Amino acid sequence: MDTTTAFAMGQISKDKELMVFDWNKAAQLIRGTKPKTASAGLQSDWEWTGGEIYANGKPIPKEETYTYLASTWAIPELKMDGEIMDCYIMKTEMPPEWGENPANVYWPVSALMIIGST
Repeated sequence: MDTTTAFAMGQISKDKELMVFDWNKAAQLIRGTKPKTASAGLQSDWEWTGGEIYANGKPIPKEETYTYLASTWAIPELKMDGEIMDCYIMKTEMPPEWGENPANVYWPVSALMIIGST
C-alpha cells in the first residue's frame, strides 16, 4: 500500500479503537501448531509493518526484526508457514502488563510463558 493511501485510511478511521496484535493468542497457536516460521503484520500493509517473530523453535529477538502491530483500520494478522489468520484484540482488552503503547509490545512475558520461552 502506498503512503498516501495509508495516510487516508488512518484519517478515515482516526476515531476508531485500535486493534492490537494478540500475542497470547499467537503464542497459543504457535505452541499448538509448531510452525517452522511465524510472522506478524497488518493486513494490506505487510511490506511496512510485518516481520518474522518466530523461527527455529523460538521467538526472534526484537532487535533482529521489525513489526508494527496496532491499527485503527488494518487488521493485525499472524502468518504461520504461509497460512495467514486474523490475530488481534482491541486496545481496551490489552493486558495492563503489556504497557501503554500497543505498537511497542513485542513478545510480552505472558506470551513467552505460553510457548515456554521465559
